[in-house]
Amino acid sequence: MRTFNWLRSSTATMVLGTALLGIFGGGEAAAQGKQLTLCWAAWDPANALVELGKDFTKQSGIEMKYEFVPWTSYADRFLNELNSHGKLCDLIIGDSQWIGGAAENKWYVKLNDFFDKEKISMDDFVPATVVGYSQWPKNSPNYWALPAMADAVGWTYRKDWFSRPEIQSAFKAKYGRDLAPPKTYDELKQIAEFFQGREIDGKKVYGAYIFTERGSEGITMGVTNVLYNYGFAYDNPKKPYQMQGVVNSPEAAKGLEFYKELYKCCTAPGMTNAYMQEGLDAFKSGQVAMQMNWFAFFPGLYKDPNVGGDKIGFFVNPAGPNGHFTQLGGQGISVVATSDRKNDALAYIKWFAQPAVQQKWWQLGGYSALKAVVDAPDFPKSAAFAPQFLESMGIVKDFWAEPSYAQLLLDMQKRVHDYVVADKGTAQQTLDLLVKDWTKVFKEQGKQVASQ
Repeated sequence: MRTFNWLRSSTATMVLGTALLGIFGGGEAAAQGKQLTLCWAAWDPANALVELGKDFTKQSGIEMKYEFVPWTSYADRFLNELNSHGKLCDLIIGDSQWIGGAAENKWYVKLNDFFDKEKISMDDFVPATVVGYSQWPKNSPNYWALPAMADAVGWTYRKDWFSRPEIQSAFKAKYGRDLAPPKTYDELKQIAEFFQGREIDGKKVYGAYIFTERGSEGITMGVTNVLYNYGFAYDNPKKPYQMQGVVNSPEAAKGLEFYKELYKCCTAPGMTNAYMQEGLDAFKSGQVAMQMNWFAFFPGLYKDPNVGGDKIGFFVNPAGPNGHFTQLGGQGISVVATSDRKNDALAYIKWFAQPAVQQKWWQLGGYSALKAVVDAPDFPKSAAFAPQFLESMGIVKDFWAEPSYAQLLLDMQKRVHDYVVADKGTAQQTLDLLVKDWTKVFKEQGKQVASQ
């Protein structure tokens, strides 16, 4: 989850045994009076982290303090803190998209030597999270964070509605197939059209909830789930920053057209600027049959007394005609370079990396990226959404993590929202303009932008 309201004004910038005692070398008495401040967003996983952190304090004697702010203020608050070289945060769980700027601006401590010394191997973590949360430059052995909160876009659906005999019969009569969670976007649109405007339990319902928010990152984090699966890419992997014919390929334009069609045909009225919370509200209130959102929210939804339990089901982001991917979310945990408590902060990261701690993190409601946890034979049965989460983390792609990502994101937010919601131009024109926008940004950054 990532929210960037700050972009409007700134673009620059399980059992914990005796083995753990060795991490702290003396325990509580030796650490008396010490404390660390960890900065993150205010949401359910943060509450789980507070509970988990009690074990760290018990083992080390280091008190944990937390600075949690709402997602709407998360980037604004902490990127300003980092850019001003403040000392509020000793540890920060920062967004994946910050990693390039954080590395090049020396906001984070580089962790290579620490990992080598403590025998913490990035090979032990899900590859996509290492690339997404830890590495800069990408696909290089330069690490600035430990994968902390794995996440991706997934979908929820009203399992109780899907299973009703009368709804099953009506759907099969119309489409000639059984009503089931969609595996492709064409199937998803069919289902969304089927539910759109249907009356269930005396209430008019709608087909699907998708991201449309313009001010931060919402519509970009939504549309990419379709674009990737139609053939869109950020650049040519063989020619970095070559965007012409890749970002704006005919296939990518068809994907953008599809997202607009889905928005127009099958969403609830008024959802012109909606993101995470609006989706949760729509699903919890019984307004929609299917909902796009981040896996991080699924534990809470599963526990919801009205729509959780047997009433909710989960599915992986559907495939498209040219691929099967989903949008990466999540964050890594880093040591802030200006902290006066870097050694204690590193001790926290060493503790957090332990398999037993990672297992408990998952059990409490966080999302571990450690292979020992997610590759365990019993993991798929550990939560109703665990199989879908595991599959999703194997097909993730992410937005630009360039130091200039802020302006790149603003450009895409504007272009896509103008087309999908405000009906400006065509899909092809939208992507052509986006290529021009991004070319300008990269040239201003001194990047060599290749033509076709």
